Amino acid sequence: MSSNNNARSIWKNVFPDAQALNILISVLSSGNTSTPPTPAFLPTPEHLAFAATLAVHPSLTTRAQSDDRLQTSVLALKYLRLVLRLVGPVHGNLRDAFAFATPEISSRRGVMRRRTTGDGFSPDKEGFDSINNDMASAGSIWAKAQDFWHVVGWAFNCSVMHAKRWERWRLWLEYMIDTLDTDWAQRVHIYGESDNGEDPRERSIIVQYLKNANERRILRAVFADGSPKSTGEFPEVWRNETKERKKDAGVKKTESKLDIEADQWGDYMHDSASSSELEETPPPASPTKATPTTDSATSIPDVSAPFGGPQSVLLRLRLLSLLSTVSVFLPHAFTSLPTLYDLYLEHIRPLTLSTFFLVISPSSMQNFHLSAASSITQVILRSLIASSAPLPLTDDLTQETLETCYLPYPANTGSISDNAKVSLCVETLMRLLQRHCGLEWSENLQEAVENGIEVREQKAKNVGKGRGKGKGDAGGERMWLKGSEARIKGLVELVRSQQETMDD
Repeated sequence: MSSNNNARSIWKNVFPDAQALNILISVLSSGNTSTPPTPAFLPTPEHLAFAATLAVHPSLTTRAQSDDRLQTSVLALKYLRLVLRLVGPVHGNLRDAFAFATPEISSRRGVMRRRTTGDGFSPDKEGFDSINNDMASAGSIWAKAQDFWHVVGWAFNCSVMHAKRWERWRLWLEYMIDTLDTDWAQRVHIYGESDNGEDPRERSIIVQYLKNANERRILRAVFADGSPKSTGEFPEVWRNETKERKKDAGVKKTESKLDIEADQWGDYMHDSASSSELEETPPPASPTKATPTTDSATSIPDVSAPFGGPQSVLLRLRLLSLLSTVSVFLPHAFTSLPTLYDLYLEHIRPLTLSTFFLVISPSSMQNFHLSAASSITQVILRSLIASSAPLPLTDDLTQETLETCYLPYPANTGSISDNAKVSLCVETLMRLLQRHCGLEWSENLQEAVENGIEVREQKAKNVGKGRGKGKGDAGGERMWLKGSEARIKGLVELVRSQQETMDD
């Protein structure tokens, strides 16, 4: 990448300005449209870090005083995505750009110097002029947040409690997870072609975020649910972040002169919103527990509200998948796989049936590699299933394992909820096996399925009678059990039908 004098001049003076960002987007993308592509200007890590703050800062999003300021946050994220797509996280040195402040590093990020990066990119010395703006230093997300997991926890809290802030945090977090995934994938590719003995995965952004981080706190961030405990551990990043512009406050126009060349920024230099001009949006009422509809035993209800909606759930699953991948290949950089899955178990097993289904369903498990999906489901299932069920020697998923170790057994309690969770886990394992390895109908399979359905029904039969009657949601829980049983039966019939058709 080579520098461009005009673009460098813009970055040297840029404050959140839509026109300036449009120019930067044009400069970066212009070289990509020529044949062959020409080198394009790439800003310093300091400026990329600045752009990441602009993309989500409340004064440019939920508290934006003008359309131009709101457009600035949109363009900042667009620019970051363009860097990710055209340059990539490794060559773009996003590892340095997206580093959170530590006790050893001054929070005044604007005076930091990153003349070399270790990833093969050395920006021009002239490109490291400090940005004279609080959002690029002490007011940046990288200085305000304790670490990446603080941001993750707060963003997911917003997904449950503060819909307006979640709109912005979702876009930012989605971009960051895309960056983490791409960065890891590129370093895996480099590792496959390298023979110098070094492992470039050690310098991945996700590993940087995992260093010196407590694994239990990381899982609490991923499962943040807006509860008082969760918001206490993962509070807002910026002061008054959840407050919005009052409807009658109007849109403040830029009164001071805006002159980039003369280093005059008008009223863009400061977030001038006072407490009296802001109103706090109350958190929504607690979501109602979703239960399967009686119209169809195989229908899938909308159960994502307790976790902030489907997009929030997807981002959580993507993070869990990435953590699993790191533990497989670099356990010393994070934690061992058995330890990680035990932590998953601690968070997933106690979930209500509707939320448990959301996390452990076959469609959700598609976010993981097959081996991870199988292992996670089996770890959870073994914690729920009756002690009489034989333990498989490995987590390798086979039809024999299903038929002998899982399908014919109930839960280790008489709880309808636990028996429904066993059924849901068995259902997921059957779907995984069918999708990736193939499921064959046999009398053993048919018998194991029928026996398991019968014993789970029988064990949960008397729940709700006598002491404890009326507590909980036994009716809704039984619907979950019935729904899973119906889907398992349907899957076996489908496999049998397909096999008979092939035999004919």
